[in-house]
Amino acid sequence: MARTALVTGSAGFIGYFTVKALLDAGWQIVGLDAMTDYYDVTLKERRRAMLRQSPSYRDVEARVETPGTLHDLFEEHQFDAVIHLAAQAGVRYSIEAPRSYVEANLMGTFELLEAARAFPPAHMLLASTSSAYGANTRMPYVETDKADHQMSFYAATKKATENMAHSYAHLYDLPITMFRFFTVYGPWGRPDMAHFKFTKAILNGDPIDIYNHGDMRRDFTYIDDLTLAILALIDTVPGDVPVDGDSLSPVAPHRVVNIGNGAPVALMDFIAAIEAACGVEAIKTYHDMQPGDVPATWADAELLHRLTGHRAQTPVQDGINAFVAWYREYYGV
Repeated sequence: MARTALVTGSAGFIGYFTVKALLDAGWQIVGLDAMTDYYDVTLKERRRAMLRQSPSYRDVEARVETPGTLHDLFEEHQFDAVIHLAAQAGVRYSIEAPRSYVEANLMGTFELLEAARAFPPAHMLLASTSSAYGANTRMPYVETDKADHQMSFYAATKKATENMAHSYAHLYDLPITMFRFFTVYGPWGRPDMAHFKFTKAILNGDPIDIYNHGDMRRDFTYIDDLTLAILALIDTVPGDVPVDGDSLSPVAPHRVVNIGNGAPVALMDFIAAIEAACGVEAIKTYHDMQPGDVPATWADAELLHRLTGHRAQTPVQDGINAFVAWYREYYGV
């Protein structure tokens, strides 16, 4: 029999590609998404419409933080795996609207953990963020490093979900993997993300805003590399035997795993890749660093490799070429 998974945030950027990969692998999927208007809902509708074409996909429109919603789904389906991607995203928006982060990220994760306590799945995989490393300056970021000084409220809520999940893993023996994403990009991405905003501005002939005067680096991770890593981790259930350099908790079936490219790219080189794909040079406007941001991220991706054999394969120029090609087709540019 096909295994069944719950994917929250299923109409989101990462959620869509994760569900698609699971469907291709023969899973039955229940996808839950609130279809919020944080960004253009049309993009979410298009993603959801494509997923609905599969007879193995069930769509549920609801908020994860609504009491009882997840409990009822867990009771009905007895999920083999749960992949929790639903969240209020965005470092800068968390300064403007912090309450939405409490509701979606903290209360939503609480409802998920309570549902899992009542009806335990074989494995739960919850999304965190590279922003959890906060003010850490030692790079690359390693999962066993302390991460206590988050720089944004968004990052603080995601680190809090890691701690919440650890307590439930310990108290109720729930196997949980937390993955920390590093700057995911690709086709169907969110319009508030850098690659999307830069491409839109460049093709429109508008200036792009470059913060910290361009002195920034990011560990850009292509969406296909990310989804392959998530699928590989599903059957890598935290147990009693750690691997070398493991972040496995000594008191719970709980592990933190970086999912990144493992090779940071200078922001100006990333912009140059977009310029090359667009065939247009950007008009650049330079600014100081924004509140809550960090100058660099860099994933140590060795734990993921030791656990699954997976390594990111997509060069940034190839990933950007794929995104710009999608953007031109989608928007008719």
